[in-house]
Amino acid sequence: MAPRGPGYPSPLDAMKNGPSETLLYCICVQPNEGEDKTDLLATVDVDPQSPTYCQIIHRLRTLHPKDELHHSGWNVCSSCYTPKECCDNPVRDKLILPALGSNRIYVVDTGKNPRAPEFHKVIDPTEMKKLNCGTPHTAHCLASGEIMISVMGDKEDNEKCDFVLIDAKTYKMKGTWIKGNKAPRFNYDFWYQPYHDVMISTEWGTPRVFKTGFHPSHLTPEYYGQSLNFFSWSKRELIQSIDLGKDGIAPLEVRFLHNPKESQGYVGCAVAGSIYRFYLQAEGKWAAEKVIHIPPKKILGSDGETVLNGMITDILLSLDDKFLYFSNYMHGDVRQYDISDRSHPKLTGKVIDKSIGGVARTCDTRGGTSTCPSDPNITE
Repeated sequence: MAPRGPGYPSPLDAMKNGPSETLLYCICVQPNEGEDKTDLLATVDVDPQSPTYCQIIHRLRTLHPKDELHHSGWNVCSSCYTPKECCDNPVRDKLILPALGSNRIYVVDTGKNPRAPEFHKVIDPTEMKKLNCGTPHTAHCLASGEIMISVMGDKEDNEKCDFVLIDAKTYKMKGTWIKGNKAPRFNYDFWYQPYHDVMISTEWGTPRVFKTGFHPSHLTPEYYGQSLNFFSWSKRELIQSIDLGKDGIAPLEVRFLHNPKESQGYVGCAVAGSIYRFYLQAEGKWAAEKVIHIPPKKILGSDGETVLNGMITDILLSLDDKFLYFSNYMHGDVRQYDISDRSHPKLTGKVIDKSIGGVARTCDTRGGTSTCPSDPNITE
């Protein structure tokens, strides 16, 4: 029998036949810069039979303060099921941690001791600067045996859209991905779908601006993006952009449906609390429609009434493409939507807890109240 890679023939097969996870690796960012502490990768035991179930069993701290880890990815994809048809490295044992604050790339070995990962290599920030790139974000493994990481800025923290390529064996920088003289102004997350020869990227903003914190006065086209950008995956060229308008400011996390033959997916737009569905039209052009909007909350406190928008910071799709999940950061809740009807998601679950955080939760603990009278689907 030919050797098999680390994954399964399809996401649905993984869901039905794969074992339950026993460990989770969670990025924890140090919020207090003045304390000179570093970020860490926490290993969490999620084996119900373990005596340390639901406990952090190991902490791997980064080597420098102000790294600001954000997203993570693997050296080899789960979809590399048959190595000879994909990459020739069938072992998924390295976790890739881009640091958007420092431009470092941490490579973590999870194979030697999964319960206590250790650093395998650290790619120095100077390697990123050689390519005039900075503020790395999303890491995805490729079938070519490379790792691709989106970058949001140049070496001076001005806005830039590009993607760096790293050899998944040597972990050396190989260059950038985009070809041609056309590129979007902003960048953030990305997802590729070779079956449809497409890669879609999203937009946050100008690194030197958003690194100072979130300020409503910065929400202008000069500093924040609001477009979805579509590339030819095979040619590495920009082929289309869709301006989502003011309800689409800061389209961040993007997810195609897991079924590779599906030509549609969803993107969470942070600032206005909106979810857009993108899809391929019959004539070959991509389109987008707003399918979820979180109504603002009215916060009644000692200082009077404040209107607070939702803020969607991350989204996920279930492996069977039946449910959409997202974190509504500013309101302090996590939601589940049934997306069986792709254009009309239905809210089916919501978790509200003070431990989740959110400005609305903070106001509650200070003696104020939060109401959302225009959202009939929600019971506080």
